[in-house]
Amino acid sequence: MWHTEPGNYHGLRAEMSIWSSPNQQPSQDSGSAIQIYCQDGGHYSLIEAGFHVSPSLYHNRDVRFFTYSTKDTTLAGCYNLHCAGFVPAKGAELVPGQAVAPPSIYGEADHYVRLSLNEDPNSGDWVLYRHDLDTPSFLGHFPKELCPTKSRIQALTGFVNNLKTTSGPLMGSGHFPDDEDAKRSAYFKHIKMYDSKGHAWEPLTTLMFYLANKPDCYRASEYLRDFKKDYTFYYGGPSGCVG
Repeated sequence: MWHTEPGNYHGLRAEMSIWSSPNQQPSQDSGSAIQIYCQDGGHYSLIEAGFHVSPSLYHNRDVRFFTYSTKDTTLAGCYNLHCAGFVPAKGAELVPGQAVAPPSIYGEADHYVRLSLNEDPNSGDWVLYRHDLDTPSFLGHFPKELCPTKSRIQALTGFVNNLKTTSGPLMGSGHFPDDEDAKRSAYFKHIKMYDSKGHAWEPLTTLMFYLANKPDCYRASEYLRDFKKDYTFYYGGPSGCVG
């Protein structure tokens, strides 16, 4: 992930590339997400939205839009609409758990969805929008009670989960991000942040920090500003990571 330090932040927006994982095992999970960690003393709650392949959750290997929240990151949280958390909008273009197609094709096609997750300046709720359609589409919100503090960490994250006794699945395209090619590497592009009035802005003065807890297995490129892609980074890695 690339993430901020704790601070009074108000949200993120990014284009997120969509990649499938057709050989993923039932005990494995792989995806990407916009994450907001909300500090409360020595603990963090978490709200997030993104895309993943999770056979144990859906009983297939489709790429699906998901939401997730937990009151304490040391404890298990809740996906999609399985408990009180994310509130979907009526007639939303994406509903938590919905399959997303088509995925990107390595070396041939680049497919993405642009999401934003930000604090609404009026209600204080965390609103989720899709921005890659003809007009922005309101997908729903996380109630403000899930993130009641002003000390927050914002993160853009590629992730995998697997049992310690098994190897890890691929992340992103299944390739390291060395060539920084949108048809070969997963990415977050056109990254923007939000101010307290709900306006998106380019994070020219915001320091971002890199975290990779398995750098031999999964990596990310530098977080850099590109003339055509705004702030961008690439990430990913192959399957087979042990531990």
